[in-house]
Amino acid sequence: MRGKLTTLFVAALLCIPIFCPTVAGEWSTDTWLSSVISSERIDAGDEFGCHGYEGVDTIEDHWVIDACREYLVGLTPASRWGESPVSFGFRNSIIDNGTASLLVNSGFTIVGDMVEEAPDSLYIANRNGASLEKGASDKTLIESAEDDTLVSIHWRARIGDLRVREDKDLISWLEEQRAWFTTWGEWHYHRESGQSIEAVLNGSTVTLEASETKETNLWYVPGTLKIESNSTVISVIESGGAELPLLSGDERKLTVGWRQVDGGIIVTKLPQTTVMVELDMAVDEIETTPLMTFNDLNYSVTIVGHHTSNLFRWTQDFSNSHLSFTWLIERPSGETIGWKLPLFALTLLIAVPYSIFYLIRNDQFSQPTSQDH
Repeated sequence: MRGKLTTLFVAALLCIPIFCPTVAGEWSTDTWLSSVISSERIDAGDEFGCHGYEGVDTIEDHWVIDACREYLVGLTPASRWGESPVSFGFRNSIIDNGTASLLVNSGFTIVGDMVEEAPDSLYIANRNGASLEKGASDKTLIESAEDDTLVSIHWRARIGDLRVREDKDLISWLEEQRAWFTTWGEWHYHRESGQSIEAVLNGSTVTLEASETKETNLWYVPGTLKIESNSTVISVIESGGAELPLLSGDERKLTVGWRQVDGGIIVTKLPQTTVMVELDMAVDEIETTPLMTFNDLNYSVTIVGHHTSNLFRWTQDFSNSHLSFTWLIERPSGETIGWKLPLFALTLLIAVPYSIFYLIRNDQFSQPTSQDH
């Protein structure tokens, strides 16, 4: 009887790893996020946001929101403008109030790219530029983009074990366009930063006051203001005395500076800084307009890398590209149980009863009988 109980107990133990579901803690780490690749992408102007955990529905499992943030922050800064991620990718079309509240509390302010409805506390970045995948791209969507809009193009390097081919012709064409290459977060906060700049006129001097950030976790992103005037600009100087760089008009990555345009000048300045524009003559009044698009370019473009679970695979074809990418990071699941462990367990299930039976039988034959005494 004892041998049978032992057999059943051992068999039950061996079945546990086979039939128990995968627990939430079994996740891998993409070490490329803390490598030189990540630093190069940040220096190139890219952004790292979140796409959750592989195989988990963020709407159903809210723990993913803060977990993904902590995972990403522990490996890389989100942008050259801020440490923490601000963008979160969703497959869902509607973001409910509960999910939105948790997103905002974790520092996220942007959702996309299939989202159609979300509370006012979140900005929606729509997929409106089709895909970068060969055979699925649509150049006409980009060509028809309205001025001062953000064109968001979908990209996913792998679907399971299948590698997705990028449209090289589309990439080459994009890199030649008069467009601002940006990211979700950079575009959004550039707009807010520009809208918060105040211009004060005093004779021939226009002072662009330091703009205050609306939130403590807001990225430190420059904003752009157009000053309409027929006067000639003598100088553009920051409050510390340094001259603001002169832009050529060819820059397509966000940077501070100024340049003359038809009807006036444009100035791109950092938040919480003061810039003084000196004109060649005193004027009675000026008109100012915040610009949505940096450098007075036609429109803005970002490539959104969805489900980025392996940064090397997602970026390997773009090391020399001038485009900017919004990488939505998805923590990959851990390796599932392979065929070797179940086979080993099955072998034990068969072998253990026979071993116990053999030991019991051998023990019975080895015990002394009454005749031996």
